[in-house]
Amino acid sequence: MERDTRILLGGILLAAVMWFFMFSPWTREWGNFWRSMTFAGLALFFYTSVFFPEWKKDVRFSLSEVLLGIGLAAVFWGVFWVGDKVSQLIFSFARPQVNLIYTLKDGSNPLVIGLLLLFIVGPAEEIFWRGFIENRLIARLGKWKGFILATCIYALVHIWSGNFMLVMAALVIGALWGFIYMLQPRHLGAIIISHALWDLAAFVLFPF
Repeated sequence: MERDTRILLGGILLAAVMWFFMFSPWTREWGNFWRSMTFAGLALFFYTSVFFPEWKKDVRFSLSEVLLGIGLAAVFWGVFWVGDKVSQLIFSFARPQVNLIYTLKDGSNPLVIGLLLLFIVGPAEEIFWRGFIENRLIARLGKWKGFILATCIYALVHIWSGNFMLVMAALVIGALWGFIYMLQPRHLGAIIISHALWDLAAFVLFPF
């Protein structure tokens, strides 16, 4: 197996193990979710920076990128607001499962959660999932296949939660960010801003 393949699979395995620890019913009570998520974000960031430092070439924080990131966050929050209302009409379990996601905030300081999402978790996830995983899969498989596979992997690591709404949310938002990245990887800076702001809005400021 060539080195690049080992690095790519190693990153996916690392993420899968950490998401299993955070979400599986057998391990999620072992530690504080937000500490685990912060550790996971930092670990994925350092893994990417060590084995694929090239991600940095796609990041710019010009005024246009910042405005694009803010705009994407607002549009994607709107998409999820509509999706939340529609899902409640279709699935009787939708609201209880969404409420279950928000119990992750119980007992934690909202300000601390917001800062972690804004400056560590959101940026680290984009650097890893789009800047590294999707980048490498596109390079190997082509744009559409790489995008689809990266999006599916991003959704599937959430499957251990047993929460259909969480997995679907990861699939949809992963597809939205991944699609933008597939079309124009040079907008990774805007995507990072979008992810950070969307997390902050969806989990702290304007929950669904």
